[in-house]
Amino acid sequence: MENVLEINGLTKRFGSFTAVNNLSLTVKRGQVYGILGPNGSGKTTTLGMVLDVINPSEGSYKWFGSEENQRHRIGAILEHPIFYPDLSGQRNLEISAAIKNAPKENIEKVLKRVELWERRKNSFKSFSLGMKQRLAIAAALLSDPEVLVLDEPTNGLDPQGINAMRELINSIAAEGKTIIISSHLLDEIQKMCSHFIILKNGTLLKEGIINDITGGKKSFIVGSTNPALEQLIDAMPHLTDKKQLKPTEWLIAFDTEIQGDKVNEYFVSNEVYLSQIQEHRTSLEEEFLQITK
Repeated sequence: MENVLEINGLTKRFGSFTAVNNLSLTVKRGQVYGILGPNGSGKTTTLGMVLDVINPSEGSYKWFGSEENQRHRIGAILEHPIFYPDLSGQRNLEISAAIKNAPKENIEKVLKRVELWERRKNSFKSFSLGMKQRLAIAAALLSDPEVLVLDEPTNGLDPQGINAMRELINSIAAEGKTIIISSHLLDEIQKMCSHFIILKNGTLLKEGIINDITGGKKSFIVGSTNPALEQLIDAMPHLTDKKQLKPTEWLIAFDTEIQGDKVNEYFVSNEVYLSQIQEHRTSLEEEFLQITK
């Protein structure tokens, strides 16, 4: 797949403070790429640099293999959406379209896309936070960009607004657009993204594929009062990891697909009868907490 964004050794210092430290990553066409980290981890600074809003201290980046400006191929929301509060949603988009040289006929299409067509004549200041975020996405889509860059798109939204935003982003991704999202919400990154990085204090801690975490390991929680339980766990074929949760309860992981009845059968054949057996899927939150511990 084509490299959409290549970052090599990107660094940003503000005086003695290093906001982003020697960051390198590659985003390929069609990926939904999540930049995950707590507030102050360097997410917005990273996006600001690759969008030509912030000058890097060191390092380089390329969009579509070129160091030349490619902003006409990118739609972006960086931090809070800014529109004229007294103007309607439609009028704000007309101004955005003029600035971007985007066709005016796209306005109706994008307003319907984000479900704001019926509210197009209402002033921006009358919009809820979720509607304001959706209008910002509409503005980013005006030029039908190949890439969408979203900085904390669910920030401040209530659960209903978060769900609506997630469905919108997933539907845009299903059309084949490359999407780069920053967020501190682990659950949302897990539900929306195909790939991710974890940043902490401006440093990349881990890069990976969501499915490798949430679906790559087959794990079970098993429990028994029989003292032979741990010894039998150690002898299990394809065991990759074990963790004691309670004195009589263990989390065990395998490097291959295995069914619960086969796990139970193994212990029964060795005369250990389980009081508990439960399938467990590793979450991005568990991985994040383990990495940042």
